[in-house]
Amino acid sequence: MAYKGRRINPQHFEKSQIKIIIAVLPLVIFMALPIVFIINHAFKPMEELFAFPPTFIVKNPTLDNFTALIKASRTAGIPLSRYVFNSLIVTVVTIFLSLLFTTCAAFALSKIKFKAKHILMNINQIAIMFVGTAVLIPRYLVISLGGMVDSYAAHILPLLAVPVALFLVKQFVDQVPDSLLEAAYIDGANDLKVYFKIILPMIKPAIATAAILVFQQVWTNMETSNYFVNDDSMKTLTFYMNTLANANNTVAGQGMAAAAALIMFVPNLVLFCILQKNVMNTMAHSGIK
Repeated sequence: MAYKGRRINPQHFEKSQIKIIIAVLPLVIFMALPIVFIINHAFKPMEELFAFPPTFIVKNPTLDNFTALIKASRTAGIPLSRYVFNSLIVTVVTIFLSLLFTTCAAFALSKIKFKAKHILMNINQIAIMFVGTAVLIPRYLVISLGGMVDSYAAHILPLLAVPVALFLVKQFVDQVPDSLLEAAYIDGANDLKVYFKIILPMIKPAIATAAILVFQQVWTNMETSNYFVNDDSMKTLTFYMNTLANANNTVAGQGMAAAAALIMFVPNLVLFCILQKNVMNTMAHSGIK
């Protein structure tokens, strides 16, 4: 599309984009500062970690913090590989089940007519306002009475429901034309076939966004290891990294804490960079009616 000789959203760089870049660049730099700090902080030697005033960019980068973290993990009674295994199992299973339930619920709430669908959607909207701490006691009672303490289910079950993910996916499913579904039903397709053959392929960007939201919630979660699991061999990597850094004295622990923070942050950054295009598409469609 052209307007007065200029294209909207040109494929390549044009001089008209310079003013946009200048306007957006300060915001981009400001948003990137925490990431730059986390990376630099992990490589600071001890004297820079406690320097006053604090330094933002590391002057003499070192791997001592990571070396200390590895040495401390070797002295633990439970090998680091066990915590990594627990985190991988919990993360993969939780993401799969959460996406399955989220997409099924979004399809039902958006395209299937049944009683109380609006009430259920309102309940989901209300759930967005609640933080995990507010429902900690009910969660513990469910886990305890269900006999799931010290099990993978204690990690997975409390993290399956992600109200924000359901809201975004449902908004995306709303954009699927009803005429397309009606044609599939006329050809003899049932709800299950429509879900797998039409809905899922058309909402891939929303699924990618939901996967990021679920991953961030699961990967950084310490609540389940703190309150629902007593067996140390069943705890996750996030809990182990946090306790390992805090178990040492305040001085030495700061370096390990910085290294552990970077290690736990990198998977989030990599996943977002890979799926960021889908995230942007989902956010754009979530406000379209």
